[in-house]
Amino acid sequence: MLRLEAPRDPWESADLQRMASHHSWQWTAGAVGLWITLVLLWGCTPSASPLAAAQAAAAAVAAPDQTNYLLGPEDALEISVWKEPELTKQIVVRPDGKITYPLIGEVQAAGHTVKQLQAEIFKRLEKYVTDAHVTVILLKAQNYKIYVTGKVNKPGDFVIGKPVNVMQAISMAGGLTPFASPGSIMVLRTIGGKEEVFPFNYKDVAKGNFLEQNRTLLPGDVVVVP
Repeated sequence: MLRLEAPRDPWESADLQRMASHHSWQWTAGAVGLWITLVLLWGCTPSASPLAAAQAAAAAVAAPDQTNYLLGPEDALEISVWKEPELTKQIVVRPDGKITYPLIGEVQAAGHTVKQLQAEIFKRLEKYVTDAHVTVILLKAQNYKIYVTGKVNKPGDFVIGKPVNVMQAISMAGGLTPFASPGSIMVLRTIGGKEEVFPFNYKDVAKGNFLEQNRTLLPGDVVVVP
């Protein structure tokens, strides 16, 4: 039997097209909204906390400066010679500033940089090892120790791997307490058994004035914050 269907209402077709278009628009809008949300979330991702930044800065200060650091007593070194495993040694600089190394005996280390010590060992090893490839690494800088005492948040001694100035030392000690006298800070330094005192005005230096007060500290220097 032939089945006849009633002709489709043209208005109904238009409605279907509008519905399809509406759903397509909703899907597109939803996708765009999701994309914007992801972008905003990505952009709002919190940066490193101040504590993490401070820890990173402290780690950078503590990391030994292999280029400019002057070796001293208690510094830990690793000395090696390529293809000569018996000459790989971890050595601590003695209180007299010297180290003892196989074949060549005592070598002055204190007062020299890593590269200078490396060159000296190479020079003295030449008669024993042909074309020696010497490597010296500063493992731990123990000699460069400074002290910050008085009205700071974290007084104590600080072992550092590179030179710091007075402002940096105070920052490492957690900054001044509310009861500190920022205009009466002193740096105590002992040279040849004689003690020297250098005044330091925190407020002046913080404002960019009298910057010569913000001297580079030497091993053993004491920053006193009254």
